[in-house]
Amino acid sequence: MHNLFKTALTLLLCFFSLNMAVAQEAIEISDLLSKDDDISASDISRVNSAIIVSDTLRGWDYNWVGGLNGSQAAYRNWSQGGVNTISVTASSVFNLRYRMNKFAYALTTNLKYGKARLEGEDTRKTDDRIAVNNKFSYLFEDERWSAFGNINFSTQFDEGFDYNVPEGDEPILISKFFAPAYFTQIAGIAFTPVEYFTAEAGLALKETIVSDVALSERYGLDPGEKFRFEPGYSTALNFEKTILSNVKLISVVETFTNLQRNVRSTDVVFSNEVIGKINNYLNMSFQFVMIYDDDFSTKAQIKQVLSVGLSYSIL
Repeated sequence: MHNLFKTALTLLLCFFSLNMAVAQEAIEISDLLSKDDDISASDISRVNSAIIVSDTLRGWDYNWVGGLNGSQAAYRNWSQGGVNTISVTASSVFNLRYRMNKFAYALTTNLKYGKARLEGEDTRKTDDRIAVNNKFSYLFEDERWSAFGNINFSTQFDEGFDYNVPEGDEPILISKFFAPAYFTQIAGIAFTPVEYFTAEAGLALKETIVSDVALSERYGLDPGEKFRFEPGYSTALNFEKTILSNVKLISVVETFTNLQRNVRSTDVVFSNEVIGKINNYLNMSFQFVMIYDDDFSTKAQIKQVLSVGLSYSIL
């Protein structure tokens, strides 16, 4: 069993590495900025979220980290050419953890907002996320197994546009605050053979809210509708481990299957982030997310972000 688990982890890491290599060749920043809300709308459609409470924790633990990442490039009389660019992303992540005897609770809030400007272009959004995740769990006699319940919410701050339009046409509004927004509730069983890996499966309820009826059909709702309810089931594999000195890998695979639709319409999220801590204030991160959600698009959605910036522990 131990060898089988090690093999599964190795395959997961290999698949992650392969996708990073492919994405590095396939995605340019101009592609990311041409349809800026592919970045945010895909992120907020996640049903589950990796939340792990250490089995060594007793009582309460919390932390709050604020970050500011940016990049800038300037060219003048440069023979190889180039476009002047500047981008800034601000983030705030608050984590609250509690464990006592067999019971555990976790709260995570994740706020991100970023803008970029290319010379000759308008300022465009590069990141946008509001996510609040709650997880309750109860350990069984064999503490590798537990029952859990999740209550999650996600949306975005700002309007998002599709810029892939004929020259001279106005960009198309494709998302905004609470359009869409997602509430999800999950109850199921989790298996944690080691502290850094968890497999989960359970029944799920998903509510989609689209406050602007002009966007209803874009997110799978009937024309003029603002609300949709979906019963289904969800699975998730969560891996979070320090793989090198000051380098952490977080890798998550999640699915949601609507019981009222064909299984081929299952939503799939493959999310990865490598975080490197340079010192107490500087960090470097690489994020790669691949999503299939046929309510939004029948093609895979891909997000890749490489950033370096400041990170400060508020609490």
